[in-house]
Amino acid sequence: MSPLAADLHTHTLASGHAYSTVTELAVAARRAGLGLIAVTDHGPTCPGAPDPWYFWNLKVIPSVIDGVRVLKGVEANPADTDSGLDLPDEILTQLDFVAAGFHPETGFDQRDRARNTEALLRVIANPLVDMITHPGNDHEFPLDLAAVVSAAAEHRVILELNDHSFAPTSCRAASNHREQEFAEAALAAGVPVAVNSDAHFASQVGRMEAALEVASRIGLPEERIINHTPERVLEHLLSRRERPRLDHGGVWESGSFGGER
Repeated sequence: MSPLAADLHTHTLASGHAYSTVTELAVAARRAGLGLIAVTDHGPTCPGAPDPWYFWNLKVIPSVIDGVRVLKGVEANPADTDSGLDLPDEILTQLDFVAAGFHPETGFDQRDRARNTEALLRVIANPLVDMITHPGNDHEFPLDLAAVVSAAAEHRVILELNDHSFAPTSCRAASNHREQEFAEAALAAGVPVAVNSDAHFASQVGRMEAALEVASRIGLPEERIINHTPERVLEHLLSRRERPRLDHGGVWESGSFGGER
């Protein structure tokens, strides 16, 4: 399988437990041969995460940095709100990319499979949601696999194969077999799949070796991986809804003001 040219799950220091800036992520992406990244800092209910105003103001970030397209987004958390997430639709609709997934201390720590599934089905039905992150975290947030995959297929929502889930140090390592099972079910159901790093530091951007090995093992072809090319990512996203701020930030070279090129 050839290298992927986009990474749809990265975090900046704004997430509270990540350690790089947007520019550092973009520079690292360029060095890794990527043409696109999505910056998906954690939604407000995650401990240490930014205020909703942070996401509203993402429009000031350049849309292209050092030749790398930067999708300004969020990794939101399911919540008992009108949007089903911890950001309102009025903010979500302004973002280039909306991912969502479960995280500790955000209201779903009871390991209630039925409640988790009901909440996630509501999230998937929100037309502003583009991707579900690390759905195979059965150890902490069990889900009804068949129901989630069926809903993702109906709404053309991407299911993620998350590289960090296969790291020995990951809290999700105890159930990473379930991450593979979700990918297998997504492949069988025709659901879009993204293979992502979940980078929390710049050097991790584009590092997807473990997840790509799983993808190869289950026979996931390149043409089914949504982030195989930037063009494929943008085509899919724009086919689902308008992205009003996609080019709002303009183009910027990090060396323009004496920074590292």
